[in-house]
Amino acid sequence: MAQHRFSPTSYHNVLGARDPVLRIADGDTVITTTVDAAGRDHENVERAPRPNPMTGPFFVEGAEPGDALIVQIQRMTPTRDTGWTYSLLAPNVVDPEILPRLPERHQVEWVIDRDAQTVRLLEPPKAVADLVLPLIPMIGCFGVAPGMGQAISTATSGRHGGNMDFRGFGPGAVACFPVFEHGALFFLGDGHACQGDGEIVGTGIETSFEIEFTVRLKKNANHGWPRGETASDIFTVGNARPLDQALQHATTEMLNWLGNSFDLDPISASHLLGQVVRYDIGNVFNPAYTVVCRVAKTWLRRPDSTLGWLG
Repeated sequence: MAQHRFSPTSYHNVLGARDPVLRIADGDTVITTTVDAAGRDHENVERAPRPNPMTGPFFVEGAEPGDALIVQIQRMTPTRDTGWTYSLLAPNVVDPEILPRLPERHQVEWVIDRDAQTVRLLEPPKAVADLVLPLIPMIGCFGVAPGMGQAISTATSGRHGGNMDFRGFGPGAVACFPVFEHGALFFLGDGHACQGDGEIVGTGIETSFEIEFTVRLKKNANHGWPRGETASDIFTVGNARPLDQALQHATTEMLNWLGNSFDLDPISASHLLGQVVRYDIGNVFNPAYTVVCRVAKTWLRRPDSTLGWLG
């Protein structure tokens, strides 16, 4: 189990079968950097074009189609003191008839205080002049090559992961992706210093990061969609449009997980999910929407499930 430091010199705007930048093994840890969604690095210099330039791909030795790649997010450290968002809600998250009455949308700057672990607007409107938010890093876009020779834009998402913008994918969390290509080919980027559910202004607080992560392999996992785990919950992720289809994918994946790993038949799982399930909304701005189906571990027979070894 080795630790690697990788400094990227090029980036990708698709997730696909690209030449790997580094070969790693099951159990290895990688420390690397990412640029923001507009391709700007730690010096705020543009190094790559939009959208969401990815670092990678990382080739994981032994990963084959049908396996699952487990990624534990160990650490996310912002590498600059500024970030940016847009100033107005995205047009598709409000009633169309109000759009002509809304002001023009533009990019605004945020200050990231790495010592205080807070974020605030650089030039806030008077009504939110005292708005100071906690620094809560998360990865907006990451995943594996989708298979069949596809190269899928980092603007969207699918079974392979991608631009999910789920605020639960932060330090300490585990993400699990179905493997479709030899070596998995793992990409990551689009780090946010803070973000509400849905990414409803079209961005989180976009900035550059140093990220540390560890990979594990689960052989012959045959997962259908991304999964995840935190200290308190397990969750599954569906990516699609319309929103109800994303919910269906996430719920089906959870039903399968509860059956295969927790010995719950469909009726038992339905009784449980019907009363304790929680749904979170990931990206609702880009082409595919994200819905997360979440269950607290306290309701499961394995509440002490070990992070990094998802069922």
